[in-house]
Amino acid sequence: MRDGVNDVTTMTLGLPSPRRGLLLGVRGWTAVLTALIVVVVLVPLLNLVVPEGSLFHLSEFHVQLVGKIMCYAICALAMDLIWGYTGILSLGHGLFFALGGYGMGMYLMRQIGRDGNYQSDLPDFMVFLDWKALPWHWTFSDSFLAQLILLLLVPGLLAFVFGFFAFRSRIKGVYFSIITQAMTFAAMLLFFRNETGFGGNNGFTDFKRILGVPIALPGTRVFLFVLTGLTLIGFFLMARAIVNSKYGRVLQAIRDAESRVMFTGYDPLAYKLGIWTLSAVMCAVAGALYVPQVGIINPGEMSPAASIEIAIWAAVGGRATLIGPIVGAFFVNGAKSWFTQVFPEFWLYFLGALFIAVTLFLPQGIVGLFNKIKERRA
Repeated sequence: MRDGVNDVTTMTLGLPSPRRGLLLGVRGWTAVLTALIVVVVLVPLLNLVVPEGSLFHLSEFHVQLVGKIMCYAICALAMDLIWGYTGILSLGHGLFFALGGYGMGMYLMRQIGRDGNYQSDLPDFMVFLDWKALPWHWTFSDSFLAQLILLLLVPGLLAFVFGFFAFRSRIKGVYFSIITQAMTFAAMLLFFRNETGFGGNNGFTDFKRILGVPIALPGTRVFLFVLTGLTLIGFFLMARAIVNSKYGRVLQAIRDAESRVMFTGYDPLAYKLGIWTLSAVMCAVAGALYVPQVGIINPGEMSPAASIEIAIWAAVGGRATLIGPIVGAFFVNGAKSWFTQVFPEFWLYFLGALFIAVTLFLPQGIVGLFNKIKERRA
């Protein structure tokens, strides 16, 4: 009886029937297994075992670069869930990324201890600003577990409250994009202020240890890289399971015809709010993994431009494909790394031209282009 109800629901929403069997198929699981081998085995071997003089040695710079891009890929994947599959374009996801980064940064600042420039129990920027004690929101910053909970809870709660009032008011389209951008811009201005206790313009930097282990050690950096890669793969599999489930089919129906979904008896609020909050938490996790690898977090991560870039990664790679935004994050940030070294003054022009070209000629992104080529060959 339940299967019959699901079939009727699927037909009513105008969506294809759910696929049975493997979540990814043989090729998909082969790609996941290959990615696992590269992340867990190949990269650590090339960095830690292969000598530096060898052609096959992978430098710490490239390990850090790829680890950083994988954090961006998590954000792009989160954007795909809400934009590609639900039709909600957010221009404020950089806020959730930064909040996760600040949560981790607070713990890392406390791990410095008396090794700072002022040899004080307080972070250096607080000593410089003549703070006498830690502010209340730093109460649990010396506990890794507490900060881990807070860096998930705070962005998730903020997203839930914001989304509840926005979706209940049926704000959508360009208006929703504008208010999300206004939200992240307001937060950026707040974090720029020295009296908030978040380091002001400079933010947090000069980290020494994580869980008592020096961050600068090659083994620590490789461990963070592996952890980031496993998190990205895990989030991809989770997102795949979501979009292939009944919940995911309702999200796609909301994207295509929200009024029709309401007419069939579904409440879009709960579905949109759930996926919106989940995507915010995913970005927060990405920010928490980003900070110890890059070594800095400041309010610039909350800038409207940073949030717009997340949308560009998803658009360039291909929306509603899951793998597309990951490809887009690697392609755009790889190009950014190269351009900023060789032609730094032309990077923004290239990014703007790339986005315009994708919008006009590749509406389905890079993955869509490859799919068209495969179809023509077939």
